[in-house]
Amino acid sequence: MNIYVSNLSFNVQDEDLREYFEEYGEVSSAKIITDKFTSRSRGFGFVEMSDDAAAEKAIAELHGASVDGRTISVTVAKPREERPRSNNNSRRSSYSNSNSRW
Repeated sequence: MNIYVSNLSFNVQDEDLREYFEEYGEVSSAKIITDKFTSRSRGFGFVEMSDDAAAEKAIAELHGASVDGRTISVTVAKPREERPRSNNNSRRSSYSNSNSRW
């Protein structure tokens, strides 16, 4: 089961996240999501656990818990929705078209 963890302190690392959940069962992976430009934590992450019962227990017990001074939210992760890609060319052409009046 894939678990979404939010409102994490920016100090929490992948290893810390893994340790929080290992108390409930085997953790396949634990990943803090970082900003691609600054590499700083974005304050949320994902934990993958193979045992659904252990994952549900972890969600029930960790949701609303205080970690590093912050109340975290722990839920079942929803599948990522596809977002339409921005078309940078349309912005450029619209910009250049607006300048053609001058």
